[in-house]
Amino acid sequence: MTTDFSGYYKKTRTERIALIKEFASLTAEQAELLESSSSANSLHIETAEKMIENVVSVYGLPYAIAPNFLINGKEYAVPMVVEEASVVAAASHMAKLCKNTGGFTAKASNPIMIGQIQLAKVKNFETAKHKILEKKTELLILANSFDPLLVKMGGGAKDIEVREVQGKRGNYLVVHLLVDVRDAMGANAVNTMCEKISSNLEEITGGEKRLRILSNLAIHRTVKVSGVWSKEDLGGLEAVERILDAFDFAQNDMFRACTHNKGIMNGISAVTVATGNDWRAIEAGAHAFAARNGNYTTLSWAEKTQEGNLKVSMEIPLAVGIVGGATKVHPLAQLSLKILNIKTASELAEIIACVGLANNVAAVRALAMEGIQEGHMKLHAKNMAVSVGAQGKEIEKIAEEMIKIKQVRMDIAEKLLKEIRK
Repeated sequence: MTTDFSGYYKKTRTERIALIKEFASLTAEQAELLESSSSANSLHIETAEKMIENVVSVYGLPYAIAPNFLINGKEYAVPMVVEEASVVAAASHMAKLCKNTGGFTAKASNPIMIGQIQLAKVKNFETAKHKILEKKTELLILANSFDPLLVKMGGGAKDIEVREVQGKRGNYLVVHLLVDVRDAMGANAVNTMCEKISSNLEEITGGEKRLRILSNLAIHRTVKVSGVWSKEDLGGLEAVERILDAFDFAQNDMFRACTHNKGIMNGISAVTVATGNDWRAIEAGAHAFAARNGNYTTLSWAEKTQEGNLKVSMEIPLAVGIVGGATKVHPLAQLSLKILNIKTASELAEIIACVGLANNVAAVRALAMEGIQEGHMKLHAKNMAVSVGAQGKEIEKIAEEMIKIKQVRMDIAEKLLKEIRK
C-alpha cells in the first residue's frame, strides 16, 4: 500500500487512524491505543512512576503521521511527536515532492559507539599509549566478557583508540573504547565496559581513573542521506538558485547555521521522541558534529544537478535504538516501531535522517521564496484561536479572518471571538 494518503490533513482523526491501521496492519487493540491517546492515556501513570522520579502526572504532546516517505525504495508512514505547527505538514509535503524523483537514499554506518575513560596523573603519555595498544586484544576480550549476549549478536568492543587531552588542571590520557551496540542506543553496555576495564588501564598506565562514560558525539555511527527535488516542483530555476544562496549563507555564517540546523532537528527530534529514543543525546551529538572541524556550520549541503534540479545531502550522527529504554516501555513508542515496520536500529536512523532532511529543505525553500511566516502563520492562527478559548467552527473563522487581515495576534483573536459570540 502506498503512503500517498491524498488529502490526509483534511480527514477526521478517525479517518486518519483507519488509514494508518490499514497501512501498518494494526490490530484493533493497537488502533484503539491511537484512539484513546488524545488525553495521554497511552502512558499509564503506574508506568510513568517506574520511568522517572517524583512523578505527579503524564504530559501529552501531539502524535501525528507524516506519509509520503519513499526511502531506499520502501514506503514509510512516519510517526512524529512535536508541538510546533507546520513541522509535520512540511515534512510530508517535501517527502511527496522527493518521491517524484525517486525518493530518498540513505545509508547508516555500523552502530559503533564511543566509550571514554579519563586517566589523570599519567607521567609518560607515549609510553602509556604504547602499553595500552600492546594490551589491546586483552582489553577487548575483557570488555566483551561483561556482555556476552551483545557479542553473540555480532556486537561488542571492537577497537581502542588513545588520545591526549590538554586541560587547565593538567593533561589527561583518554582511552576510547569503540563498541558495536547492534540495535541498542548503547549507553548501558558501553558504560559498563568502560567501568570494568578502567582498573586494568590504571595498572597499565600508572594513572588514576576519572570519568568512564559514553560520548554522545557518535562520529562512527552516522547516517548519510540525500534527495533530489525537481526545479518544477520547487517553483522553477530561480527558486533553485535562491535555495542554493540560502544554503551558501548558512554554511558560512554560524548564526544562520544554528537556525538552519534547528530546522533539521525539528524533524529528527519529532521522530526520535515518537520512537522513545533520547532526543537530547541526538541534539547534542548533531550540534557537536556540526562544529567538529573547529567552526560551527551546517549539517546539510546543496548542489544543482545537470538538469537544474536541487540535490540536498546530509551526514549526521544518529545513535538510536529499538531495544531497551523507553522504546520498550512506552506503548506509543512500541506502536511507532510497528507502524514503521522496521527490523534494525540502522533502518530507524535512516528514516529519522530523511525526515530531518525533508524538514530542512521545506524550511529553506520557504525562507528563500515567500518567507517562513506565510505558511506557518496559517497554522499558528488556529493555535492562537484555541488559546483564547475558541471552539469548533469558531477556530476556523477566527484563523481565516486573522490571515485575511494579516494580523495574527492574541488581542485580535480575543476581539474576533467576542464578536462571533455576540
